[in-house]
Amino acid sequence: MRISVVVPVYNEEKTIVQVLTRLAQVSLDLEVIVVDDASKDNTWKIMQQLQQQEAFSSFRFVRHKCNQGKGASLRTGFRLISGDLVTVQDADLEYDPQDLPALVRKWQEITAEGHSRAAVYGCRDLSVQRFTTRWGNRFLTAVTNMLFGSRIHDMETCYKLIPGIVARALPMTGRRFEIEPEITACILQANFTIFEVPISYKPRKEKKLSPWKDGWPALAMLLHCRFSKPFQLSFLSQDAEVQASEIS
Repeated sequence: MRISVVVPVYNEEKTIVQVLTRLAQVSLDLEVIVVDDASKDNTWKIMQQLQQQEAFSSFRFVRHKCNQGKGASLRTGFRLISGDLVTVQDADLEYDPQDLPALVRKWQEITAEGHSRAAVYGCRDLSVQRFTTRWGNRFLTAVTNMLFGSRIHDMETCYKLIPGIVARALPMTGRRFEIEPEITACILQANFTIFEVPISYKPRKEKKLSPWKDGWPALAMLLHCRFSKPFQLSFLSQDAEVQASEIS
């Protein structure tokens, strides 16, 4: 079973080597697609150097000509995936790639129990976040549960493990961090159940995400998804269920 990992990157010269090295050490069949969103520092130069090394020869590195945002980077990456399951890896060392096997095992367990429409989220301990960020995350998660009838604890988590057939069908209109609630809303509208697995989490001090600048667009995206035409996978339902049974 192949797991596609999309790595959106912007100005991460200090951490990109460590993140990709950790991904290369994960004991899974990974397809890693790294999307540089027109970094202004040495990130792209470092990535080109890594590509020449044997450890990263199977990784795919692509670059945007101009900065477009995390959502646009994920759209680029998701168009290139071929894996059975798909997730995202941020490039700032907040998430440990060694947690990915636990998410895959959980997905295998629940699909073996007959849950053909399942996604697995890595659930963080948000108590280590700054006050505004922590309560912003909790508020958006609560709104998600209220609007879509879910019972998740960490909607904004980077680790969202979903079937590849679903990832390739997502509309993904968000350009920045509002892509997180959009993905979750689409998954729930497609009648997928989200299961959660505890993961390690070390928030960094220099955050690109702003609770005030990015919080309101995230809320607006949740409301838009809830009250506009819902995302549906009816035309893929049979294929999705067959694929889930085959790869579990």
